[in-house]
Amino acid sequence: MLRDFKFWIAMAVFQAFFGFAVFAITRDYYQPKQQPTVRAHPATLNPSASSWQGINESDISQLAPDVLGDAGAQSPGKISRQADEFFARRQYAQAAESYKRLLDFDSQNSEVYNNLGLTLHYLNRSDEALRYLNEGVALDPSNQRIWLTLGYVNSQLGNTEQARSALDKASTIGDNESIRQSALRMLDELP
Repeated sequence: MLRDFKFWIAMAVFQAFFGFAVFAITRDYYQPKQQPTVRAHPATLNPSASSWQGINESDISQLAPDVLGDAGAQSPGKISRQADEFFARRQYAQAAESYKRLLDFDSQNSEVYNNLGLTLHYLNRSDEALRYLNEGVALDPSNQRIWLTLGYVNSQLGNTEQARSALDKASTIGDNESIRQSALRMLDELP
């Protein structure tokens, strides 16, 4: 009888170790798959770039009462903050829609074109991204950040000469040293 007891104890210990071994080997299979990490170049997105800070809905409704109507229950400042939050959470589709809504309020804001272009690039809509970035550059050729973003997107797409031209421009205009250094680093990394 003692032999049967030892046999079953040994069998229980074996089963426990075997179960842990199977679990350890297969647990990676059952863990949720992570989305590929897409990181913005630190200097390409300007999170508080909007000129909408401090503007509220009543200001807009006084300036253009027909713009808001019933559907426009949000101020440009609020939309700008939401867009930046969507971008930070990698919810690029919602961020792009929010940035497009901002263009309805001010189609001359090159920072919105910059942020929209970068967002569209992360949505793999790079042709559209380049179109918006080039429109933003045409609106404000002195905007150092949009030149950096244009260079970054072109470098990611393999458009080396366009990237070099845009990054060279970003490194020579404007007074933001962080953007200048980013542009110079990216220029050094080009083939």
